[in-house]
Amino acid sequence: MSDIKVPTVAELAANGKSPDILFWVGCAGSYDDRYKKVTLAFVKILHEVGINFAVLGPEESCTGDPARRAGNEFLFQMQAMANIQTLNGYEIKKIVTACPHCFNTLKNEYPELGGNYDVIHHSEFLQQLIDDGRVKLKDGGTFRGKRITYHDSCFLGRANNVYEAPRKVLEALDVELVEMKRCGVNGLCCGAGGAQMFKDAEPGKKDINVERTEEALATGANTVAVACPFCMTMMSDGMKAKEKEEEVEVLDLAEMIVEAKGL
Repeated sequence: MSDIKVPTVAELAANGKSPDILFWVGCAGSYDDRYKKVTLAFVKILHEVGINFAVLGPEESCTGDPARRAGNEFLFQMQAMANIQTLNGYEIKKIVTACPHCFNTLKNEYPELGGNYDVIHHSEFLQQLIDDGRVKLKDGGTFRGKRITYHDSCFLGRANNVYEAPRKVLEALDVELVEMKRCGVNGLCCGAGGAQMFKDAEPGKKDINVERTEEALATGANTVAVACPFCMTMMSDGMKAKEKEEEVEVLDLAEMIVEAKGL
């Protein structure tokens, strides 16, 4: 990856240029060691197809989603207004992000505070690249015929009605997609949404992520495809709880494309 330069919007602005797309990395994509790999995979794809993109770098702050979900509206508005001021200052028009939580907040909650952008989730963006022939997956690559199940992110699915794009990407990989008992509009939360990610589990018979992991294992899939950093953490932890982490991989869609193409 050292040979791939990721420009910041500030660097482009200093040269009188602007990106066609701002890649919103998000907290997980920046700081979580596992999800950094997804960030790198997506950047590889953007670089491969010649997209004019940039990141905010140190000027990017948390969207405020966890604060709002946890009930701290004041903190949410502080974080949101700071981001909106930065984005509007650079006259950003189009944003793509790999995090459904960032996607939902930027798309649906920033407009009321003066932040109006064309926001797209990376699953939709990847589908567009495949449909346009810019990302070619000859015979599905390494995933061809593999038994794979897809876990729907709540903020991507129920909150924003994005169900087809991730499955279209998997279709292009020529996998054998096996759906879990609860999928699509009836999908089961991984257990991390609504700021639950940052608090201790409440008393009960079983953690939600373990319940969801059991449903994934019941499909007989050897890979669980996800499109959200929260879901990736919870499903990976579920696999560890069931002692299946060596047998069943949890991968993001971008990682699967990079592996299939050998990038």
